[in-house]
Formats: sequence, C-alpha cells, structure tokens
Amino acid sequence: MTHFIILPGSGGSGPAHWQSRWENANPAMRRFQPSSWDLPDFTDWLAALEAAVIQAPEPPVLVAHSLSCLLIAHWQKISQRPVRAALLAGVPDPKSAVFPGYGMPFAGIPVGRLRFASLVVTSTNDPYGSPEYAEARAKQWGSRFVVIGPAGHINAESGLGDWQQGLDLLNGFVSEVEAPDSDGTAVVRDR
Repeated sequence: MTHFIILPGSGGSGPAHWQSRWENANPAMRRFQPSSWDLPDFTDWLAALEAAVIQAPEPPVLVAHSLSCLLIAHWQKISQRPVRAALLAGVPDPKSAVFPGYGMPFAGIPVGRLRFASLVVTSTNDPYGSPEYAEARAKQWGSRFVVIGPAGHINAESGLGDWQQGLDLLNGFVSEVEAPDSDGTAVVRDR
C-alpha cells in the first residue's frame, strides 16, 4: 500500500479543501502536524515533516499545497529520508503581492533538482503565483508540470470539491514512479 503525507499550506486546509477530503476518504493519507497552521514557523514545519516521514511505514508520497511546496524544497536538502514522490499544487511565488510576511522564512528556495520524482500542478489564474513562475520552479526541480486551467489557488475557495482531476493526476503519476532505491532516489519509469 502506498502511504501519503498531506501537507497543507498556511491555515491547514479546512474540511472543504480537497486535501482534507482525500485524507478523510483514504486511511493511507495522514496529515503532518506542525505546532501552528495559522502562523507557520519554518523550523517547526521542517521538524514536523521530518517526523511524519520517519513515522511512515515505507517511503511516502508527499501531497503538498501552497506554502508546503516551498517547505518540501527546503526539507529535501537537509534530510536524507527516502520519499517516493511529491505532488506540489499551487506553488506560491514569494515575490507576489499577496505572499504573506510570515511565509518569508520559506522563501529562499534552494536551487537544484528535488531528489525524488515530483509533479507540479498549477492553474492559469492563481493569485499567489503565475503559471510561468510554477513552470520555472518545475524546471528547476526536475518536476513534471501540469496546468489545469482556471482554478485559482487550487484550494477550497476554488470550488474543486473532491478534485477528482487532481486525484487522477496523483494516482497516475505515482503508478509511474518506482520505489526509492537504497540512496532514497525514486525515478519515473519511461512511458
């Protein structure tokens, strides 16, 4: 069974958010638990992600939204814990006018590829980051890249409900990713 770690952005993804709906529908999906959702503390969030990956019975798939996409980019540089893959939805641009001040410790994004397979999903009208910004991050991270059309910040306010399209993207991507090898690296099989 594939295990998933749900990583909401600031605010914690309430009950109407697709992350919460997926988590409620699938016992293999568990949320990481930082001390505060509303005032994200960078060091605390790094520690909470590390703890969640340690607790996973096998290398997990990370399912991140918004600020947690940036968290993953930082965490994977300082941790050697194996991860199978990551879905990164609604990657925010720290230079956007609406990026919150409390998120600035997450902003200095490390350069280079992620050490596991990843899929960046963006919309055409995300107020937190343009499709061009998300595509640049995807290229830098070595991620697959998908634009889903006008879906805002891909959050509860976007009215996505269970976001079946996202779940299909996740499941399709995970089915193509091999389990990590001994050094924690997972690769996407050629199609």
